[in-house]
Amino acid sequence: MTNVPAVPVPELTGPQRYLVLAAAFFGWMFAGLEIALFVLIHRPAMVSLLSTNGAGAINEQMVAQWFAWYQAAFLFGAAAGGWWFGVMGDRFGRTRSLSLSILCYSVFTGISYWATSPLELLVWRFLACHGIGGAWPNTVALVAEAWPAASRPFLAGLLGTAANVGQVLMGIIGLNWDVTATSWRWVLIVGALPGLLGVWCWRGVPESRKWLASRGTTGTSNIGPLRELFRPPLLNRTLIGILLGAVPVMGTAANAQWVVPWTDQVAAQKQTEAAADEDGTRKPPTKADPKSKARTLISRSSGAMIGSLLGGLLATLLGRRTTYFVISLLSLGASLTVFGWLHPSHPWFYPATFVFGLVGVIYFGWLPLYLPELFPTRVRASGTGISFNSGRALAACVTLGTVFVLRWFGGDYAQIGLWTSAIYLFGMVIILFAPRTDANSLKD
Repeated sequence: MTNVPAVPVPELTGPQRYLVLAAAFFGWMFAGLEIALFVLIHRPAMVSLLSTNGAGAINEQMVAQWFAWYQAAFLFGAAAGGWWFGVMGDRFGRTRSLSLSILCYSVFTGISYWATSPLELLVWRFLACHGIGGAWPNTVALVAEAWPAASRPFLAGLLGTAANVGQVLMGIIGLNWDVTATSWRWVLIVGALPGLLGVWCWRGVPESRKWLASRGTTGTSNIGPLRELFRPPLLNRTLIGILLGAVPVMGTAANAQWVVPWTDQVAAQKQTEAAADEDGTRKPPTKADPKSKARTLISRSSGAMIGSLLGGLLATLLGRRTTYFVISLLSLGASLTVFGWLHPSHPWFYPATFVFGLVGVIYFGWLPLYLPELFPTRVRASGTGISFNSGRALAACVTLGTVFVLRWFGGDYAQIGLWTSAIYLFGMVIILFAPRTDANSLKD
């Protein structure tokens, strides 16, 4: 074991800290936009591509099954990207890795514009999601290492909010411009534009001073980040981090995301019912709401913007572990309410999805505060990336399982939502075994 004295590195100036914060916020914000993009365009894209490829009669179960496949592609891709770009962040620098992750999700989303089949679109989506997963560990590490401990609870919540700002932005775009089976590819061009941010990050954002200083003193000899994380003394923390990161990721991807296609499904059913009565007698049509899915996305993501801001602050007020337990309990109640007692046509549906988004995403303001505290500087990006994104692989398995459950329930999204609510019970148990951390945990 060797210990080389650290090379003195000057601290970031005030303007440089804000530059780092801006790069991290917008990098993760546009990642949130990319996540929401496919939720918004999925149904019209599938109707378009399946019709073009001669799939015959397109039923709701086919569309729902493809939604599950796309969610799985997102989760597996983001999981792989979180590992890959996280390790890059520890080896080559947080700023460069963040830049490359932004370029990854932007370029491959843009290439998706030319997809001619659901499978081809799935491949490009999988590759783009490597960048989405890779953005998170480097934004979190950059901000955690650039700002003093007193600022971190608020900034952790701010970072958690960033992705939801992007999702609300995507919802607003869908609310103001039609996203239909004949007009959906233009959204992919919107998703390619953040590539400009990636270029700016590479050229204009300063590197983490803690990372630069740590290169001269690793405390280990010839051990890469992955080997160090998966051996004592960090092994237990890595495994706990993976499980804690899995709950909110599964809660979002395998549970909460179903409210948007469920809303779209109900709107499509209303259009069909309005066309003609069963006996052929024309009746005053029930007006369909083609913008309902965008409204649902905005409602849930708007609540999430507020909830994410609360994560770091609540963790400071109540304690890290207590806050996580409370979030899991509230998320369970919100999910059971939306999927078990309400319906997209119910007048309380939009307020309920707002609350669901608020409580279910407090996790994402908690994670940027807690996960970096589990790991030393030399493996912080790798540790946070692996913890957060490995949960995506677990979530993908759950999401793929819903393909089979969908057959039992005949494409009933509400039943899938109820079935996957159990995810939050797991969170209430696993937090009991998590180590205690505080603001002093980032000193090494």
